[in-house]
Amino acid sequence: MTGVDSLVATAERNAAEWDETGLPDEVVRAAARSGIAMRDGSATELGSTAERLGAVCTSLRSLLTVQEMVFAAVAKWGTAAQRERWLPPLGAGELIAGFAATESGAGTDLSAVATTFDRNGPDLCLSGHKRWVTFGQVADVMLVLGRSADGLATALVDTSWQGVTVHPVHGQLGMRGTRIGHVVFEDVIVPSDRVLAPAGFGLSHVVATALDHGRYTVAWGCVGMAQTCVEDAAAHALTRVHGSGVLSDLDSVRGELGRSAADVVAARAVCERAARARDERVPTALLATLLAKYAAAAAAASVSFRAVQLLGSAGCAPDSRVGRFFRDAKVMQIIEGPAAVAEVQIGDHVLAGGVP
Repeated sequence: MTGVDSLVATAERNAAEWDETGLPDEVVRAAARSGIAMRDGSATELGSTAERLGAVCTSLRSLLTVQEMVFAAVAKWGTAAQRERWLPPLGAGELIAGFAATESGAGTDLSAVATTFDRNGPDLCLSGHKRWVTFGQVADVMLVLGRSADGLATALVDTSWQGVTVHPVHGQLGMRGTRIGHVVFEDVIVPSDRVLAPAGFGLSHVVATALDHGRYTVAWGCVGMAQTCVEDAAAHALTRVHGSGVLSDLDSVRGELGRSAADVVAARAVCERAARARDERVPTALLATLLAKYAAAAAAASVSFRAVQLLGSAGCAPDSRVGRFFRDAKVMQIIEGPAAVAEVQIGDHVLAGGVP
């Protein structure tokens, strides 16, 4: 059994509990060390892993996502010394990563961040408030976006440093197992060798790379969620007594399952298209990934909605998997770029050159 096989089996048993309590520290550490992110694998292999994890636990898939986001940013924009210092422990799961960009006044528009990197001799002084940091409660290092005198900048910040305070978040709509934290930075001294890429490149290059990788794994995780919801809905329809038969005898129920199946097949196809583009390193890979995330998140939202409707009270139960995925899917339509913004970006490409 591979590391991912073991994680999937564990998540199938415990995902409902994790949704209530959060992934335990030991699970987070073990998952990160298990080879959850295959650094030497193809985009197709990475997508398959994200789909498998997403099919059982969005929170566990989110660990893969955030590790990938920070790893990818360092790999592309770090100096040789930074890559040598950070990539091995991030890739091996020896360090848990966090991505600290969002603020109360900067969500969709990250250029509005108020967090600052001020010069402090040869180093920087970091101050600001970040929100919704996935695995912020357990992260060892965070990729932080802030404003400097020379433009938006990013730096790798240890959570153990003086002036870093993490406030746990509980009871959010979805991703309840991800140990989310709001983070306060109060006059945190950041050595200059922790700055990733020149100031001015923080959002347009470093964060853009991280978000692209985030969208890709989110997209495949949504395919996994949607597939599971179809399977759970079908199993319920085949066994739930309705009148003198079962729910699956009804044309309306079979129609709902048919629509859901079509959504899953379409979402998987567009994700496979993105995987090929990324593996072949073609210029359209960024757009293909944006399309995949948009389409797959929409599929997960619609399919999970139908599954909850079909299961009825069972879909609303505290331990309902389709209910959990229904909540998670709505969050997927918001994170790494809201659906409404993606529609405009895709529309711009249509106007510039036709259907992507």
